[in-house]
Amino acid sequence: MALVDEIRDGAAWVAGQARHVVVERDAVAAYAASLPPREQFPELDGDAHLLDGPLETRAAFFLTLDAINFGSGWFPTIRKRDGRSGYFTVAHGLRDRFRDRGPWSAAALRTIDAAELAAVLGQDPGHELMALFARSLNDLGARIADDHGGRFLGPVEAAGGSAVALVERLAGWECFADRSAYAGRTIPLFKRAQVAASDLAFAGVAQFADLDRLTLFADNLIPHVLRLDGILRFEPSLVERIERGGLIEHDSPEEVEMRAGAIHVAELIAAARPDLTARDVDQLLWTRGGGASYKAVPRPRSRSTAY
Repeated sequence: MALVDEIRDGAAWVAGQARHVVVERDAVAAYAASLPPREQFPELDGDAHLLDGPLETRAAFFLTLDAINFGSGWFPTIRKRDGRSGYFTVAHGLRDRFRDRGPWSAAALRTIDAAELAAVLGQDPGHELMALFARSLNDLGARIADDHGGRFLGPVEAAGGSAVALVERLAGWECFADRSAYAGRTIPLFKRAQVAASDLAFAGVAQFADLDRLTLFADNLIPHVLRLDGILRFEPSLVERIERGGLIEHDSPEEVEMRAGAIHVAELIAAARPDLTARDVDQLLWTRGGGASYKAVPRPRSRSTAY
């Protein structure tokens, strides 16, 4: 079974027995019908992402960004750029570095430290997240150097036109690790490995024939959107913890159910709307989560390197 199908299967299994976060199945069909057509969906933000220039540089940008596309549980504690979210603060910092000085080489990433990265991102070098970012980039640099001769296009080329193959390759790297235990079973989720494949396609770095096989990229924001939209029902005690700012433990049943439930909802939506893929649903709901009404309500936070 391909990894993306393992993700779907695991998410459906979790959703089928979830106790803390329940899919409101009777509401899904109307919700799916209410979503706009694909041509109205937003694209990547050109101000925060590198969308032109040599393919190797664009590949380096998105693999570097997605190797550190985590930390939402820490984002309330970092310095934000011009009112942007934690993700866009990081993306803008990398975009400026690539524009002004070019990409880091694989060798440079292999040894990058928290202080250097914090300077690029405008953060306190002693912040815990900077050390976690540096560790992830150390692994990325080692993988690109050792497995692909220092070429960031190497993993894309090795995937042979398959987004699924690229996800499976990245999933074997520590810097993209994302599996959780639930009720005695290991559940693969792999948000960032799938985001990387999607981003590389959006940026024109890769042409994948099987992008529609990707699942939703499960994080903390999309479950929040689906809760406020009435599609995921959180138990009252969980809502109370979230809204008073309490952290949700990574790998806890509540956290796994949130993420798996969102993945399963996207599959139900795609089944009801054949014009949309799970990747499309992710793109729409993640962007929707940046709206004022969703930002006004505290979202679930977990300190994890998965998302």
